[in-house]
Amino acid sequence: MANPVQTTNDPESNQILAADLLAADENAHYASLTDALEQTVFESFDGGLYIGMMSGTSLDGMDAVLCQFAADMSHKEQTQQPMQLLATYSQDFPPRLREVLLALCQPNGIQALTPSAGEPNNQPNSELDWFGWASKAYGEFASEVVNNLLQQSNTDSESVLAIGCHGQTVRHRPQMGFSLQLVDANVIAERTGISVISDFRRRDMAVGGQGAPLVPAFHQALFADPDSTRVLLNLGGIANITVLPASDHADNDYTDSDTPDTHSHVVGYDTGPANLLLDAWTALHTDNDYDAGGAWAQSGQVIEPLLNQLLEHPFFARSYPKSTGREEFNLEWLQEELQRFDHASAHIRYSSADVQATLTELTAISASAQIHLFVQSHKNSVVYVCGGGALNDYLMTRLQAHLPHCHVTTTASLGLDPAWVEAVAFAWLARQTLMGETGNLPAVTGAKKGVVLGQVCFA
Repeated sequence: MANPVQTTNDPESNQILAADLLAADENAHYASLTDALEQTVFESFDGGLYIGMMSGTSLDGMDAVLCQFAADMSHKEQTQQPMQLLATYSQDFPPRLREVLLALCQPNGIQALTPSAGEPNNQPNSELDWFGWASKAYGEFASEVVNNLLQQSNTDSESVLAIGCHGQTVRHRPQMGFSLQLVDANVIAERTGISVISDFRRRDMAVGGQGAPLVPAFHQALFADPDSTRVLLNLGGIANITVLPASDHADNDYTDSDTPDTHSHVVGYDTGPANLLLDAWTALHTDNDYDAGGAWAQSGQVIEPLLNQLLEHPFFARSYPKSTGREEFNLEWLQEELQRFDHASAHIRYSSADVQATLTELTAISASAQIHLFVQSHKNSVVYVCGGGALNDYLMTRLQAHLPHCHVTTTASLGLDPAWVEAVAFAWLARQTLMGETGNLPAVTGAKKGVVLGQVCFA
């Protein structure tokens, strides 16, 4: 066994520690590079500071958090909090970057873009050119967000071990085995002086997984309870659930014979659209970017025949593991569905507020239907909501109405503000990568095995 090596505050020195160790100790024999690294730098990466970044499907802004994790996050005999949220920061996207990202999220969406100075103008209809432009612009914006977070929290960049940056998903095609997150991690590493970990999804997909959702692994690490089953519902652009069995019995290995009635492993998957459609419809018909508190939806009436039609989307009938995104649920899809509804039900009159109420009900009923698979009606269960949808009072009310045997609350009850859960999750995923630990849950994504996620761009 080689002598233990301590890391320093010099990033360049840290990057060559493993090579120095192997060169200096001729008697050290390791089965793999990972084994060698586990004896050196990884040992020092568990208790440091991490930054997590997230910009969701709804593209309402970029969130960043500064946090620290306990060396041992297990809930057994734990003497300190598993995670400390030290600082938070959120910033709206620059309007032009948001416009380009939205265009890239749709096949051939860039056709409507008119280039201006500094933008792709030789090939204005080239998605690759716009992808490259937006990747750099996203990296510059993310760097600004990180530096603002550091400045406001009076934190030195050298004290941060890594940034976990999810990037912006512009195409998610699990049925084709790929997912594209747009971000230039090189720009962030250079502008901040901090190593960046990104591209979290594709390693899971390389072993047969959906590449999503990734947050349930973090939910398990932070929120699992040894004595009771917990259900977490994330209401971002897309809604997804995580079912955490009593942690003493949780098992991430599973067989085809497992069923929702006898589950002993963590379950997690997307349940359908949430803020993605709600925000898009609000922005189209009002002067607001989102329906604050769900007040506009609450002023309307649910159009039951339209709701039933929307629930006919094939995604809702698929078995889990499953994931979805803007590719399947978007404003164009909704407008096509409304045209089909108008043609078949010309006698029904409705307002734009009625459509908003119907979309809110679509989110509530599709999510609650899946939660019902895992909670017993004769027992009082708790559903913890996170994501931007947790601030939608009307949506929370509708969820409670569809889950009468559950208490619907937010993750604030568990000690973490619902607005920051996903950003903290990517800080945790960055930590897992530097520690050489797996970040996916095969029972959730459908992968053949657990793997270390992400690409590392050293500062």
